[in-house]
Amino acid sequence: MKKSEFKILSENRQASHNYHLLDRYEAGIVLSGTEVKSIRAGKMQLREAYALIDKNEAWLLNAHISEYSHGNRENHTPMRGRKLLLHRREIDKLLGASREKGLALIPTKVYLKEGKIKAEIAIAKGKQLHDKREAERTRTAETEARSAIREHKARSY
Repeated sequence: MKKSEFKILSENRQASHNYHLLDRYEAGIVLSGTEVKSIRAGKMQLREAYALIDKNEAWLLNAHISEYSHGNRENHTPMRGRKLLLHRREIDKLLGASREKGLALIPTKVYLKEGKIKAEIAIAKGKQLHDKREAERTRTAETEARSAIREHKARSY
């Protein structure tokens, strides 16, 4: 694996369906040893997770990391809050954006980059039902157009 590449460990696929994703930020996560082993084993869920700025610190909440199977009594709690590591300017931007009406801080994916576990946090605006329908309509139209082009090319040969 090259240094610029990264391996996705967990992804929030519902985020792009439920929100308009605006800006994205990369953040480190403060984790315990058993959490790291569990995440590397693919035992993390971001479905209901969100980020919060509290007392000039960024926190990842509702992210479920299953207990490590070979952990002992020092095993972690699955739903605890985890601190996010960001620069002060980034925290200030996220705080300003989260105070605006309708904007949320949503983790879109957790990945391994240069041996460290990172999270991608997006500033997101909630979609209305008609926005979701419109996105589904355009996706269907694009799929049909691609298949029609593919069939046309196959017939011409």
